Amino acid sequence: MTGLDGAEGVLGHAFSERGLLVEALTHPSANEAGAGTYQRLEFLGDRVLGLVVSDMIYRAFPEADEGELSRRLALMVRRETCADVAREAGLGQFVQLGASEAHAAGGLRDAILADVCEAVIGALYLDGGLDAARAFVEAQWGARLRAAVPRLKDAKTTLQEWAHTRGLGTPVYREQARMGPDHEPVFTIAVSLPGLEPAAASGGSKRAAEQAAAEAMLRREGAWKDSRRDDAR
Repeated sequence: MTGLDGAEGVLGHAFSERGLLVEALTHPSANEAGAGTYQRLEFLGDRVLGLVVSDMIYRAFPEADEGELSRRLALMVRRETCADVAREAGLGQFVQLGASEAHAAGGLRDAILADVCEAVIGALYLDGGLDAARAFVEAQWGARLRAAVPRLKDAKTTLQEWAHTRGLGTPVYREQARMGPDHEPVFTIAVSLPGLEPAAASGGSKRAAEQAAAEAMLRREGAWKDSRRDDAR
């Protein structure tokens, strides 16, 4: 594999065990047996990323409650953000792909870039400890954390507050349908308010469907602006 020096430069860490870096940059398509690919490191890196970013958020927002902290964390560690980090850092050029993925320019796909980003964090942790992983995460996520102004209230909370300010009372949620097998159900929930047409949406849980229905009503009434992706950049 070529480019290890370049990858180390991007990561800001000289590996004692370069095999970890090779694994972190190897897509499963490049090794049909599944050994020596980034999948196990991705699992570990996801947890390390969550820990480091949680600590960063906890320290950066001392007045935030648990709900706000959780929403900020979800924004920072979502796959789109990880893919953006990998792309901006230039990690894609070092990813080893099988012929089929390489032909399809798979190294540019968000799903692969997000996996690689988490994998290299796992590799940094194993090779240099938490300090090495933290250095990379703080360098790549610090500006995002400071710049992000995420929507701090979920759709149900926003709809309830919006309704109360207009004297409409409390939104009422009703299950309209449940489809699919028991292990993978799909719920359809409708939310209603006096004087407004109900709005319905589906989700893999009642909670998710309720959130989606609330967002659908807010969008229809012009009270919901989806700025989350822009805020994450």
